[in-house]
Amino acid sequence: MNSRNFFVLTRGLAMKAVRVHTFGGPEVLKVESDVPIPVHSETQVLIRVGSAGVNPVDTYIRMGLFAQLPTLPYIPGRDGSGTIEKVGSKVDTLKEGDRVFFSGASGSYAEYVACESHSVFHLADRLSFAQGAALGVPYFTAYRAIFIKYIKDTLLSHFLYFQFNLMVFILLPPLVLCRGKAKAGDRVLVHGASGAVGLAACQIAKAHGMTVVGTAGSPQGMELVKNNGAHLVFNHREKGYLELAAEAVGGDGFDVIIENASDINLGSDLTVIGPGARVVIVGNRGNVEISPRFLMTEEASIVGCALFRSTPEEWRQTAASVVAGVEMGFLTPFIDREYPMETVQEAHAHVLSHEGGSRGKLVLTMT
Repeated sequence: MNSRNFFVLTRGLAMKAVRVHTFGGPEVLKVESDVPIPVHSETQVLIRVGSAGVNPVDTYIRMGLFAQLPTLPYIPGRDGSGTIEKVGSKVDTLKEGDRVFFSGASGSYAEYVACESHSVFHLADRLSFAQGAALGVPYFTAYRAIFIKYIKDTLLSHFLYFQFNLMVFILLPPLVLCRGKAKAGDRVLVHGASGAVGLAACQIAKAHGMTVVGTAGSPQGMELVKNNGAHLVFNHREKGYLELAAEAVGGDGFDVIIENASDINLGSDLTVIGPGARVVIVGNRGNVEISPRFLMTEEASIVGCALFRSTPEEWRQTAASVVAGVEMGFLTPFIDREYPMETVQEAHAHVLSHEGGSRGKLVLTMT
């Protein structure tokens, strides 16, 4: 059996799950109670889901607006947490009864999910299932944005020199220069920091010795950002906040900007970038007009960030760092609200709403 999820309806073995039969608004999310329980392959584990993460990307997929769309009908959800029920014959790192969280699965809005073992990780005892469901997409995305999405300039170098009036031509191997990889001491702006990815970015950046500036749109959001790692917090609804933020870290601009709403902020982000800076696009909901001159002046860059583009090596690196951060205690998800599965339509409406500003993670509870 290969690593795909095979669904069979065994006599009496059905589960409750959210299914989508046509792309559209939140109303297309239907809770069904006769969905086949997935059968795990030899490289997978079957997890009884405790909580599933609700992410903006889930809504884009539901609307049919994502680069990679599932075949209809499908069960939404990519991350979550729970308890291992069954283990594939080739899995030796996990066992039945383990509390785990997972990322990169297909179909976590359900009572059970089959997941490749390399995407399943032990969940620290100090975290609830709801907090475990907040790790996969937000923390993996934040880590990728900060440490992996930097620019690699490949120079096909031709070295010329003169010796005794003879010009010698040497073809050197490609030289890779890495620009923009975040490091201790960097000035990082998390633009829209009170959501799940923003809070994760603040915690990760601070833990690695960076100067972290966050923004939020409400007093409650600002307090939350401050309590989750930001050294300075500004209200992005107030006029001139970006200029004040840049001045607060020395006036030379930011080294890294994590942008969660690029259709709104990207143009202004470019006015506070420092030399060689990079703006990492984590979220976007529309078109935007920018002036490339700012990029030219600072030799800066704009980089997109998509978690599903991770290579196996990048995935292992990200997972190891997030798991270690949780175990050491400096990464702790904040849960805004838990929704029963039956209220999934409300959860999807909420995750894209900016009323009162974003504050942490939304999750579905299955038990």
